[in-house]
Amino acid sequence: MTSPMFDLSGHVALITGGNSGIGLGMAHALAQAGADICVWGTNAERNSAAADELSKHGTRVHAVRCDVGEEEQVEGAFAETVQTLGRVDSCFANAGVSGRGTSFVEMSLEEFHRVTRVNLDGAFLTLRAAATHMIERGGGGVLVGTSSVSAIHGAPRNEAYSASKAGLASIMRGLAVELARYGISAHAITAGWVDTPLAGKLLHNEKFEANVMPRMPGRRWGAPSDFGPLAVYLASQPAGGFHTGDSFVIDGGYSIF
Repeated sequence: MTSPMFDLSGHVALITGGNSGIGLGMAHALAQAGADICVWGTNAERNSAAADELSKHGTRVHAVRCDVGEEEQVEGAFAETVQTLGRVDSCFANAGVSGRGTSFVEMSLEEFHRVTRVNLDGAFLTLRAAATHMIERGGGGVLVGTSSVSAIHGAPRNEAYSASKAGLASIMRGLAVELARYGISAHAITAGWVDTPLAGKLLHNEKFEANVMPRMPGRRWGAPSDFGPLAVYLASQPAGGFHTGDSFVIDGGYSIF
């Protein structure tokens, strides 16, 4: 049974990149708390599979195929989300792509833009659509961006990814200040090493694991489900909540060890 404090019945949550990994982990927790869910993703099969999984929680679920780096697709997907579910109360800008381990001096502008197009431009387009909707309908809302610990420590051969995640964290702080008057709160989730389809191949590389795991106090990688309780807390904030502009580091203590 969901605590009344975190009962999301009637709440509509949008999660980009919600068909796998951290996004799906958050979507499951939000649905378990009673929220209706919309997931965006570029893979139609994964979207359908995620929707089937999430529907088992008994709330409304809708999946939309959307490339968040394309402005027209974002605007169309957001309109479809509102038309189908009636509103959006919380928006989790979670969609992202990883770098390819290219050395900085050999990295092309095309490769840099491949990463920032989704991780930064896509987040901007998604958050802009959500903020516009929340301001127009009134009643506040919650905006959340998934950042990374690479934004706060040196990440060699990963500068494009780091830049995109640091930029997203800065956007969230700006939104927290600018949109407070509308009862909209904004936060960043700073994720550490999480066993997802995006990072799994690297994390289970024997050499990488031997180098990095000793810096993990809990001696395990993060799991998508580790992000669910935080997503529910953030979505549960009432309009005009006093807690805004935060950056939640969810990394198992990696950054401080």
